Amino acid sequence: MAGTVGIGRRGVLAAGALAAVAACAPASRKADSEKGRKKEDSGQGGEKDKVRTDPVPLERRFTLLGPLSDVHWLGISLGEDSRMSVPGPIDVRVVGVARLEVGTGAAVVAVPQRDFRPGQPARVPKKLAAFLPEGAAWVRSEAFNQEVTGGRYTGEFYVDAGADRVYFDTVDPSVAASTGP
Repeated sequence: MAGTVGIGRRGVLAAGALAAVAACAPASRKADSEKGRKKEDSGQGGEKDKVRTDPVPLERRFTLLGPLSDVHWLGISLGEDSRMSVPGPIDVRVVGVARLEVGTGAAVVAVPQRDFRPGQPARVPKKLAAFLPEGAAWVRSEAFNQEVTGGRYTGEFYVDAGADRVYFDTVDPSVAASTGP
């Protein structure tokens, strides 16, 4: 009789464990689908490291640059693949290159208080390297970086005034409140 009670107890424990796992599965799928929606809302998109060409998420965040065209950018999750990380918000690196409206590059660089200086983008993702113009005369400005980000997130902006191009590398860019070149 003691052997039957032991098997029964094990069976009950096993059934309880299975029930607990089954109860967690739908919640996990729901969390995954919500996570996917949050990625799309953040401008990251659904596919990991896919080069995007839609300007709207960028124009909403970088209003000082004006309308953008010929856009190529990535939304890269930072720290998402770590199994040791604590659950919580994921930082997203938004990096890319775009064409500015004719004359916007020169107008942006012409503001003396911005003090643009020559500089080269660092850490360009391989998937974007082919979209950077050859021989670009990049300039950058800490003051302009601060104007675009409003101090709400980190970001670097490189402008090629002659070609009306911009290269941007930001983390968690939020929708901007400012407008104009």
